[in-house]
Amino acid sequence: MQRRKFLQLTAASGMTLAATGASTRLSAREPIVRSGPPRFQVGLAAYSLREYFSFMKGKARPPKDDGPHIDMVGFLDYCAQNGFDAAELTSYFFKPDADDAYYRNLKRHAFTRGVTIAGTAIGNNFTVGAGPKLDEEIQKAIAWIDRADALGAPHIRFFAGTGKQLASDPKRLDEAAAAINQCAEHAASKGIFLGVENHGKLSSDQMLQIMERVESPWVGINLDTGNFQSDDPYGDLERCVPYAVNVQVKVGMKTPDGKHYDADIPRIGRILRDGGYQGFVIVEYEDKDPYAKIPVVHQELRKALGT
Repeated sequence: MQRRKFLQLTAASGMTLAATGASTRLSAREPIVRSGPPRFQVGLAAYSLREYFSFMKGKARPPKDDGPHIDMVGFLDYCAQNGFDAAELTSYFFKPDADDAYYRNLKRHAFTRGVTIAGTAIGNNFTVGAGPKLDEEIQKAIAWIDRADALGAPHIRFFAGTGKQLASDPKRLDEAAAAINQCAEHAASKGIFLGVENHGKLSSDQMLQIMERVESPWVGINLDTGNFQSDDPYGDLERCVPYAVNVQVKVGMKTPDGKHYDADIPRIGRILRDGGYQGFVIVEYEDKDPYAKIPVVHQELRKALGT
């Protein structure tokens, strides 16, 4: 989407930088300029099969017994067997003793199966307030950039924090942006994108305010289609697509009061096509019966994207 069209869209929605409380200067992180038709590589997030891994955030646990148990090598095989172009390797499910040799082995296995590693995903919080805790969060995030480098992952999903924390104190937004900028400097040296996810009930206004404060072209939005809990979530997606460096598609959405409803996958496909997005579109399945339903969702998403 060209910048003029993006500005027209945000003006039509009633969103101005002044209205959202952001600085009136031009965005430090401009919308991504893309040319040509939309292009998509459809992948699957390991989180979709989270209940069948034997590890969760470094701790052993018994996997569910109503489907095949899985590890990261098995997950890559599953993606290949089910025709996915790419795999997102959520960090929560790596072996506790994972080292560079482990990551390189996954990189090799993905290559031999013809599956692209789309990225990895970590769980961090940059809205905890300035001090030792935030410093620790930054250092852990930087360590994951090095792991992503060994893995060959071109993108890492970051959390900024929560919408409530950002709204509670104007300093939280500046602190979160400063933390992202610090991580981005290291990520740029590795050629890795940082995608800030609309997680934690962040609004589209807050996401755009974060983009207005980041300084690196290696930072964008990890756009999760199920995370905007607003009266106009599809409008929120339209506003954020120009900054998207990765897209995660969920089959469900939530109302502002937390009620679940089915996502309009064809409408999501149109938003990505009309927005001129080019890149990974990752299925992140969170509902019941993943082994039975993921192949169905996969084909539905491909139909919606026209791929």
